[in-house]
Amino acid sequence: MSEYFKNIATGATTIATGMGITLKHFFNAVRRKGDAGIDDVDYFRQVDGLVTLQYPREAVPTPSHGRYRLHNQIDDCIGCGQCVRACPVSCIEMETIKVMPEDLAACGKTSGGQQKKFWVPVFDIDTAKCMTCGICTTVCPTECLRHTPVADFSEFDRQNFVYHFGNLTRHEAEAKRRKAEEAALKAQAEKLRKAAEAKAAAEAGAAPEAPNT
Repeated sequence: MSEYFKNIATGATTIATGMGITLKHFFNAVRRKGDAGIDDVDYFRQVDGLVTLQYPREAVPTPSHGRYRLHNQIDDCIGCGQCVRACPVSCIEMETIKVMPEDLAACGKTSGGQQKKFWVPVFDIDTAKCMTCGICTTVCPTECLRHTPVADFSEFDRQNFVYHFGNLTRHEAEAKRRKAEEAALKAQAEKLRKAAEAKAAAEAGAAPEAPNT
């Protein structure tokens, strides 16, 4: 019986202690006026926090080393596809079109001076699937993929979580595909022609000479 009442007393003491701490923080927060001071370097070390922040005017700052919404600087993307292969949740979708030699100048170079050899009409990131692991940013050779400080990007429509970074419009992409396909067919035809000529020359050289009469 004594153990029973002892447990009740312990529970009451625990509740009173917890409520005392809660009320202390509550009244300290009530006495604080104005902004939350989120720009202070000691924000995360504050002992007495506010009851709430005045969102969206105020927001909890994001740490400088945090990984949040992905962004692709498409002008620096070379279409290598390493990010697509490395992503563990397949949240990146990419399509590339080979650049013809006469279009290399139009395709341009990266900010690091590397010549781009692929158009990237499709580069989509499904941020709803992204687990912000940072692997894609690690393997990117041009560092065009990076995590931004944007941590709050709620949407009403699920489709709005898919971000598009392609560098061609739909009509431009269709024209580039046709041009690449025509060039591939032309190269294949030229290869077959040369193979046929080489075969004919080999057969002519191997043919037996007619006997003299």
